[in-house]
Amino acid sequence: MSSETGFSRSAAVAYIGLVLTPLFWAGNAVVARGTVDDIPPLAMSFWRWVIALAVLLPIGLPGIWRHRRVIRQHLGSMLALATFSVGAFNSLLYIAATTTTATNIALINATIPIFVALLAWLLLGDRTRPVQAFGIALAVLGILTVVARGDLAVLTGLQAQPGDLIMVAAVFSWGLFSVLLRRQAVPLPALTFLTVQILLGTLVILPFFLADLLFFSGGFELTRNTALPLLYFALFPGILAYAFWNHGVYRIGPARAAIFMYLTPVFASVLASVFLDESLGRYHILGGLLILAGLLLATRADRKVPDYQTDIAEHRTPR
Repeated sequence: MSSETGFSRSAAVAYIGLVLTPLFWAGNAVVARGTVDDIPPLAMSFWRWVIALAVLLPIGLPGIWRHRRVIRQHLGSMLALATFSVGAFNSLLYIAATTTTATNIALINATIPIFVALLAWLLLGDRTRPVQAFGIALAVLGILTVVARGDLAVLTGLQAQPGDLIMVAAVFSWGLFSVLLRRQAVPLPALTFLTVQILLGTLVILPFFLADLLFFSGGFELTRNTALPLLYFALFPGILAYAFWNHGVYRIGPARAAIFMYLTPVFASVLASVFLDESLGRYHILGGLLILAGLLLATRADRKVPDYQTDIAEHRTPR
């Protein structure tokens, strides 16, 4: 087999993986929305990461031991990163799923690059061109359109769905993680970094999960209908999406890979329509178009891809 044939096949695998990754992320929102009445959100988040950790730990443990000094030196930074990514992001997403639709979750989730750019400007002093600022403003307008369901009175009357606002908090949390990842880079191999992040993040969730279990939700019954979603959360949007994403970034570069993130709300709207009977309203379409236009302006304003967009594509923690 020639080297060109081998490369083309590898590139084809990379593109397939980059299509499957946003599909798995979309499925995360749809499956969460469909099972949130059976599995409490914090239990959903906790057991997702426990299962993922059980799969990864036998593979990642040797790396943790080899790099234990680096981990010990950067433990505070890694704990902060794990809190905002593994600990907060998906926990808030699953809580949001109790009171809003999978489509809204995916649309708001699509604005992560905007929040990263905004926080990088505010906290790191990154240069923002006027066209990028306009793109950020358009995307924010798109979020408000989705949250308000196309009705300004929803915002002025403070009648927004709590889940939409919680999802905005989730995206803000991921933005903080992204900025911290740049400021406090940890020199670890990807698999070791991922394993430690999931381990620390699971420990962060643990006290909240236990408090919810003892005083609020009371847990859930482990059946086929609850076990399969948890396996999906751990294996598909977690481990497999991480592997596909990293391979895609390695093969075609972070700039091209980042474009595939925009498929997530498209997949989510289709899946939610098929499996949850969610319908697309005009405000979804208008808000989605504003968000897409804002993303394109904010992340493609320069011929060279902005640093924060590269960071997004190279993140080593699954969403």
